[in-house]
Amino acid sequence: MTFAVHGLPVARGIAIGRAVLVVSSRIDVAHYFIKPEEIDTEIDRVRTARNAVADELAKLQTNVAQMGPNDAPHELAALLEVHQMLLQDEALTGGVKHWITDRLYNAEWALTTQLEIIARQFDEMEDEYLRERKADLEQVVERLLHRMKGTAAVLAPSPPRRKRPAAEDDDDPTAGDGIDAPLVLIAHDLSPADMLQFKKSVFAGFVTDVGGRTSHTAIVARSMDIPAVVGARTASQLVRQDDWVIIDGDAGVVIVDPSPIILAEYGFKQRQGDLERGRLARLRHKPAVTLDGQRVELLANIEMPEDTVGAMKAGAVGVGLFRSEFLFMGRESQRQTRLPDEEEQYQAYKRAVEGMQGMPVTIRTIDVGADKPLDGKAGVKQEHLNPALGLRAIRWSLADPAMFLTQLRAILRAAAHGEIHLLIPMLAHASEIRQTLSLIDFARTELDNRGAVYGAVKLGAMIEIPAAALTLKIFLKYFDFLSIGTNDLIQYTLAIDRADEAVAHLYDPAHPAVLRLVADTIAECRRQGKGVAVCGEMAGDVAFTRLLLGLGLRSFSMHPSRILAVKQEVLRADTGKLEAWAKSVLESDDPASVLAGS
Repeated sequence: MTFAVHGLPVARGIAIGRAVLVVSSRIDVAHYFIKPEEIDTEIDRVRTARNAVADELAKLQTNVAQMGPNDAPHELAALLEVHQMLLQDEALTGGVKHWITDRLYNAEWALTTQLEIIARQFDEMEDEYLRERKADLEQVVERLLHRMKGTAAVLAPSPPRRKRPAAEDDDDPTAGDGIDAPLVLIAHDLSPADMLQFKKSVFAGFVTDVGGRTSHTAIVARSMDIPAVVGARTASQLVRQDDWVIIDGDAGVVIVDPSPIILAEYGFKQRQGDLERGRLARLRHKPAVTLDGQRVELLANIEMPEDTVGAMKAGAVGVGLFRSEFLFMGRESQRQTRLPDEEEQYQAYKRAVEGMQGMPVTIRTIDVGADKPLDGKAGVKQEHLNPALGLRAIRWSLADPAMFLTQLRAILRAAAHGEIHLLIPMLAHASEIRQTLSLIDFARTELDNRGAVYGAVKLGAMIEIPAAALTLKIFLKYFDFLSIGTNDLIQYTLAIDRADEAVAHLYDPAHPAVLRLVADTIAECRRQGKGVAVCGEMAGDVAFTRLLLGLGLRSFSMHPSRILAVKQEVLRADTGKLEAWAKSVLESDDPASVLAGS
């Protein structure tokens, strides 16, 4: 039966494919595809864990049997017996084997997937006693996951893609058995580390129950240029494994089990989107120059050095934001329990510089905390009352100078291979600025003392806290350029948690206060002859391109997938005519209406 789930549209386009459910667990579970030759290894891992848990339960049963009736109630022995039965149940073991063998899921993912399927069967039982056994099954699977924790295999680069026999109607993606159909990911939530892993695969679209327009799930989905809907609340409960799903990333709608008529309609939209992308691709080598001759820099935001390939392909003239924290994430699932050392970071930054072939690369120092937890960092407490307001970004780095110095040395060394701009996130106080600059000098001294080669860097600061935007002159005393991080600037200006779908409707890039802070930052930088860029989501949103040009912005940094669409707007713009209009937008009580009506 066809039904629709509504959420927030965060990455445009239409995706049609089979649902792959990623089930949330109380234990962190790695989700990745294995190689076919690793199937036996993964099944052995489950078997080994099952045998260990069976032994564990048997010992408990023995202990209970030796206790007196006052020490161990009869129900406890019966419960342990139920757990043993569930552990050996064919529905669990056979299902797990199926997901590993047929879908190439890693063992932990196969376990949680099968748990979800059986749990739903328990939910549908009329007998209350049997229904309550769901909790026992969850406990058994948790035991298995605990046993396997820390034994994850190395990430395989791609998911299963198996060819099906040619169907009679190849225009119908649901024709045949769908074994080679595109896959769409459905999850309650995805961590940045999970997103990083999925980024290496070929999912056609994403849907999550939670998240806002600028949650990191949304940002990474946009960077992958695939349709995505977040904040869909109950999607992961309503959609079943292998359901056919349409993701409408323009409208924020997820259609499950579509009828042939709906499928034909969305198939047409999908083809129209492909045609539009093909048309934009012709702009790749065209310089971004406005009608009145203003040259505009269109830079790329990247997460990993390998993303420079996509940046070059999109026609970026440099990297405006390398989110270096992604080098530090997802390491536990790759058996890398330690943070990247100086040499590993140096090699990564060097690859990014080389990947851009002489064009500048702006590296933001690590920005962890809040919705980007750092794993593999033993001894650091990551739970904070208000994480977005707590120990994150430069605050984290200054609290751990050894880690920060390691990163600074690596970046400075990489600067010997090409033009690097060093960008510091979330500064608010002059004391933080001075402390940061002191540590940069100290990193240079350390490199001098050991005779290491390093290069010069331009120093920049992110403007993403209202306090920074209101004290620009202090920042411009110390830095060569500023970069406006609009995602956090909006979050902090409007007091909206950008990852919380409950308040997502209040997240407003066109709020007069936000636009005033952005405009003043651009104007002050231009007055002082300092460089200024916008690197938040606003930079890649064509609804704001003309406004930002009218405010004087000449440097935009965005996901590579957005560069050509923004370039099209730049090519159509006349900045001379936009200045007065931009001023009227700033003075309006309702800038969103002015923007929509222009």
